[in-house]
Order: sequence, then C-alpha cells, then structure tokens
Amino acid sequence: MDKLIIFGGIPLKGEVTISGAKNAALPIIASTILASGIHTLKNIPKLKDVETMLKLLKILGADAYIERGICNIDTTKITNFEAPYELVKTMRASILVLGPLIAKFGKAKVSLPGGCAIGARPVNLHLQGLKKMGAKIELEEGYIVAKAKQLKGTKIHLDIPTVTGTENLIMAATLAKGTTVIENAAKEPEVVDLANYLISMGAKIKGAGTSIIEIEGVSELNPSKEYEIIPDRIEAGTFIAVAGICGSEITIKKCKLEHLHAVVNKMKDAGVDFKETKEGLKVTGPKKLRSVDIKTMPYPGFPTDMQAQFMAMMTVAEGTSVIKETIFENRFMHVAELRRLGADITVEGNTATVRGVKKLKGAPVMATDLRASACLVIAGLVADGKTVIDRIYHLDRGYEDLDKKLIQLGAKIERVVD
Repeated sequence: MDKLIIFGGIPLKGEVTISGAKNAALPIIASTILASGIHTLKNIPKLKDVETMLKLLKILGADAYIERGICNIDTTKITNFEAPYELVKTMRASILVLGPLIAKFGKAKVSLPGGCAIGARPVNLHLQGLKKMGAKIELEEGYIVAKAKQLKGTKIHLDIPTVTGTENLIMAATLAKGTTVIENAAKEPEVVDLANYLISMGAKIKGAGTSIIEIEGVSELNPSKEYEIIPDRIEAGTFIAVAGICGSEITIKKCKLEHLHAVVNKMKDAGVDFKETKEGLKVTGPKKLRSVDIKTMPYPGFPTDMQAQFMAMMTVAEGTSVIKETIFENRFMHVAELRRLGADITVEGNTATVRGVKKLKGAPVMATDLRASACLVIAGLVADGKTVIDRIYHLDRGYEDLDKKLIQLGAKIERVVD
C-alpha cells in the first residue's frame, strides 16, 4: 500500500485550484443511465471513486472514458442491470445506480453497499421511498432486487435528510408517472447540482436546495452536452484548514464561498482571515489558532466531512474545543491517530474534547477513512519531524492529487509506492 511521508514545520504559500466535487460527480455519472445517448461531463476529478463508478457503468454496458477532466459516457448499450458485490463493497455511492436503473429499465439488482467504516448509513430510506413509488423490493443474498413496470409519483417523507437517499429518489422520480414530492430532503449543493443536470436533460424539478423537492415525471430524458460539475467544497475547506494550522497565506481558486458559510464562520472564529480577490479566495492563518466549538449538522450546518480536518486544527489551538458529531456514530476513529502525534483529546459518546498543545510530533499513523486521512495530512504538516501515513488509498478515493498540490505550496512530502 502507498504511504505518505510528511516533513512538518515548513511554511506554505501560493495558489491551489480546487477540483470538481466528488459527491456531485458520482450521482451525476449515475444519472446518465436515465437518458440513452452520449453524455459529456466537465470538471470531473480523477479519483478512485470516480474510476469505480465508471467501471460500474461499463459493467452495466455503457462505454465511458475520462481524459483531462472531461468524461464521455455512452449509455445506449446498457443491457445489464446488476451492480456486483465486488464493486459495490468498495464504494457505497454505487447504490446511486438503483434509482436510475429501476426508473429507466424497470429492474435492478444492486449489492448492499460498503465504503468507509464511519457508521451504519443504512439504505432503508431509499428502499422505503421506492416502495411508495410502486417498486417491489426484496433482499436476496446481500442484494437489493427491485422491479417496477412503471414507477408512480407520490409523497415521500424522509425521517432524516439523507443525501444519497434524496438523490436516488429524485432520479427515480424523473421518469415516474405523475408528481413526486420529497419532504425533509437533503439541501446539499451536490443535490442541487444533480437536479440542475437532470433539468438540463429535460427533467421537471422544483425546490432543489430546500427541504421540499417536487419532481414532475416525464416520459423521456435526453443527454445534456458539456455540463460542468461544481467545485469540491470539502477540498476547499481542507485547504482552508491547511492555511489555518500552518499560519500560511494560500489563494484558493475555483472555490464557491456560498457553499462554505458554516465552515468559514467557524474558521473566522478560530482566527483565520479571508479575502475575496480576482484570483480567488485568499486565506491567511493566524500565528496562533483560537479554540472553537463545533457541532456537525446537515447542510447548511457544519459538514461532517470537515469535522476531522477542523479537529486537526484544534489540536494546536489555544484553549479547549468541544466537537460534537451528530451525523455518523463512528466518526472519531482519527482521534487515536492524532493522539499518536501528541494531541490531547478525550472522547465520550459523540463528543470529543480537544485541549490544544504547543506542538505535535511526527509519528507513524494509519488512515482509517477518507476525511481521517486528510486530517492526518493536515496534522503532519505542522508536526515536528517526520510523519508517515499508511493506507492512503482512502485519501486517493476523495482528493485529486492532494500531495502534489501541497508540494506546489512548498510542503515537503514524499509518496512511497509499495
């Protein structure tokens, strides 16, 4: 397995360009199943998860390739409707083909998903919604087997605002007969981006970005030409955390500030300075960070995908911060690794108390999930000496060339390929 070796304490400065959003690209790639023809998507990040989703579409019969951020997908020859366990176990976003397959072809067989071990993240809300739309669903040997001659519009209330659940149901509803209303829908920018792409294909969708989304089913969708994916707000937030913990000045290009209000507000409380310029968002970290409390919440609240990175900052902040994780029950696995670097953190239930220390010290650590790996990179950048991060395949699932971008800013990082 590849490893990253980080030599900490080196000042950083320069510009970084944010890649396309992984969590927007994956559902949009899945949505191409809904419209036979050639789809062209721009600003697609080069990531393991994107490769996995494209591989899945190829298994279904599509032709897909990506070059320099432009992805072409031909869905005219989809004849297979099974998403196998071997692929789905590596990435839970594979579940996103369920809605499009059953809406377009009336049948689907999708393995129960895997992915990062950060909590149960059940798909029962996806299945309950599809059942309300008329799908017959059974679980057979670890697979979801779904059938429907014609999905029908209905009212669906989600117990929690699940992002992938909202996306799956929106996609299914686009070709359903009648109108579907999703209540307590997820509001994330990635949900809005998917809705915008579906609208460009001819779907009739209102309310994306609010808690109530209305979809009027149509008989057919057509591929949209050259749709550009939004920038990745979590990657942007990660580089803001880098600037904050390193006390550095970094200009972040291709960053949508309106997607980052909760993160930016907490970063400002911690002493990080922001200035919008023609080049992008100039972020300047303070000489000493201030401790700040956070509580993860569904969008537009503080994102769970930024919790680990913010915790890394707080390990060297002045004072004590309290971090509450309300989205996933198992998302403090990075705490043990931060302690190996000298962090003072205690955990009780879903709450972590972080007491800032003067210095972190380099040590061998292990990435446990995608955002935990980014957290360890951030901590390693300020730790004295050498930090070796193992199992960085997690990092490559969700960040395009993070180590290369940091090297461009002046960081001393080596990738060891085993």
